[in-house]
Amino acid sequence: MHNLIVWMNNLFQNHGVQGLALNSFVESFFLVPPPDFLLITMDLLKPQKALYYALICTIASAFGGVIGYYIGFWGGRPVFNFLFRNKKEQFESVERMYNKYGSFAVFFSAFTPVPYKIFTIASGILSMNFWKFITASFFGRGLRFFIVSLVLMYFGETFKQYIEWIILTVTVLVILFYIIIYKKRHVFLKHDD
Repeated sequence: MHNLIVWMNNLFQNHGVQGLALNSFVESFFLVPPPDFLLITMDLLKPQKALYYALICTIASAFGGVIGYYIGFWGGRPVFNFLFRNKKEQFESVERMYNKYGSFAVFFSAFTPVPYKIFTIASGILSMNFWKFITASFFGRGLRFFIVSLVLMYFGETFKQYIEWIILTVTVLVILFYIIIYKKRHVFLKHDD
């Protein structure tokens, strides 16, 4: 499996920016390596183009998310079961997250290392509002890729080994921010009653 991932990563890398875009696009609905590996490599080679690479990743990934959404929307649960064999528990977990958090669940999957492709397809199956889905996808993916590129652009190799920790820390801060906003909104709504 490791050899397959290395081979696919090399294949995308050999095509430069087009390979980065293709990797980001396909990874949103199919089992290929995340584009982060290629993005990190390209950012380190040409730090002056890091923000451009992050933008390419964001746009391509969001468009790939649209494909995933429609795969789920038209194919339903049978397609999900075919693509993600033995992942019924994961789908049920995703469904619970949607019921509880709505589009924030998509945002978190787009931003964190959670498999985004599961959420894109599940969004279509669960008939999530398309515009909320695409907005959450775009901002979640954008935040992830731009953080990686900004860190590497300014700090290069020094911070490369800490990227996952940086993403995790920012994820926790974003979650705390939304929890505070959510609680304040409920307190405000109670005062209005």
